[in-house]
Amino acid sequence: MPELVLWDIDHTLMATGGLGRELWAEAFREVTGVEMREQASVTGSTERVILRETARLHDVPYSDELFDSFASALGAVHVRRAAELRERGHALPGAAAVLARLAEQGVQQTVVTGNVREAAEVKLAVFGLDDYMQLGNGAYGQDAEERPELLRVALARSSTQAKAAVFLGDTPADVAGGLDAGVRIVAVATGRTTVDQLRGAGADVVLDGLTDTERALAAIKS
Repeated sequence: MPELVLWDIDHTLMATGGLGRELWAEAFREVTGVEMREQASVTGSTERVILRETARLHDVPYSDELFDSFASALGAVHVRRAAELRERGHALPGAAAVLARLAEQGVQQTVVTGNVREAAEVKLAVFGLDDYMQLGNGAYGQDAEERPELLRVALARSSTQAKAAVFLGDTPADVAGGLDAGVRIVAVATGRTTVDQLRGAGADVVLDGLTDTERALAAIKS
């Protein structure tokens, strides 16, 4: 069993049921005064990159100060609408069971996500997934722009060597980040990317989901 299991959040552990875009648009309008007409691609990206590209699409000047304000607003809107997220979203089938079994075996778990930290914490808490995580050791959208850097941040905070860690995610960007950071990758085809696409991206193991707890655990420790 690895010393550390790193988890992506969106479409790996949970889904927002479409609410995520609404919350994002609300925070964007709050900090820019502009109604969001379109959003830059979010798959496998981080909030900093998504904000910069979305701002460009709306001719809004981007700055680090804008991101800081946006991160605060996005976290706050997740807190305000947590009950709605609980109603419309859901933990992905089998996610809680795998997290619980790993925790029972004493495996350290945390997240590597493009979400800003407060939003990530709300997403995990509303579906009861936060109890299994050491969130202080995770890496979030405020920490870096790309997955490799995020993974290295989480490894450093967890005091774990890359070879002793496993990363679970659902996008080619997750796979590429894991390869760059030197961690083993278990990809789950629970998002918009197929099993074949994830395998082609270079994942060590690809699962079609987490519903088979024993199979998921075997993949994580193989």
